[in-house]
Amino acid sequence: MSELVVAFEEYLSINKSLDAHTIESYIGDIVQLEASAGKSLLSLESSDILSFLGSFDNKRTLNRKLSSINSFFHFCHKLDFSDKKIKIPMAKIPQNLPKYLSFEEIMRGVGIIDRTATTGLRDYALILFLYASGCRISEALSMQRRDISQGWLKIRFAKGEKERMVPIAPIALEAVENYLKAAGIASSYVWTNYRGGLLSRISAFKIVKKYLGVSPHVLRHSFASALIIGGADLRVVQELLGHSSLITTQIYTHIQKENLAETMNRYHPLREQS
Repeated sequence: MSELVVAFEEYLSINKSLDAHTIESYIGDIVQLEASAGKSLLSLESSDILSFLGSFDNKRTLNRKLSSINSFFHFCHKLDFSDKKIKIPMAKIPQNLPKYLSFEEIMRGVGIIDRTATTGLRDYALILFLYASGCRISEALSMQRRDISQGWLKIRFAKGEKERMVPIAPIALEAVENYLKAAGIASSYVWTNYRGGLLSRISAFKIVKKYLGVSPHVLRHSFASALIIGGADLRVVQELLGHSSLITTQIYTHIQKENLAETMNRYHPLREQS
């Protein structure tokens, strides 16, 4: 990598506090752009970038590349590596409604876990914890024991520059405590494999998929959806999820509208007049 890309990598890690997986994606996109254009990054024009982006049909992939490229040129302009201020607007994507599981579906899934084994206690605790906290899986796996105190979780490795505090349901905390007691592992991290090493993203995905048939991220959606259905304010949900913009959280408003409609149909006196 060029010295400029290395500096960008350090900026993402130190200044922006992004997780290693996100940084790897950003750097990969920038290296791919430079290789495709066949010239140095600072000599690129908007036309070079658009030519590169034109090779991607999937709008989600396109927007991820755009996010990386815009972040890179913002970094270059901010630190005076370049006087160009390049920013290309994101492609519009038809918004898919987030998939989520109901409380009953989640409890039915964890009900089949064999909790006589340490791994079973861990799997049970992990699923309940993800549902109780709304954590991104990267945040959960980075969590250390000291991050849980008096019923609250301090998320230190949040996306972007933010830290946030999230209250955790007692049943999830009890499950975590039972797992840690049974595991007897000295690691400062909470989620470990059978060898005592840090649990990987792939392993966490397999655990949730095995019992619930979905990815860990669906539990994050399920957390948010449960709060919205229960009547939580959208801004509170935004804070708990760690979204920097309310626009991101607004994907859950369809659930709020559906719940309002159901409530009206069930309780309004005119329901019986139709």
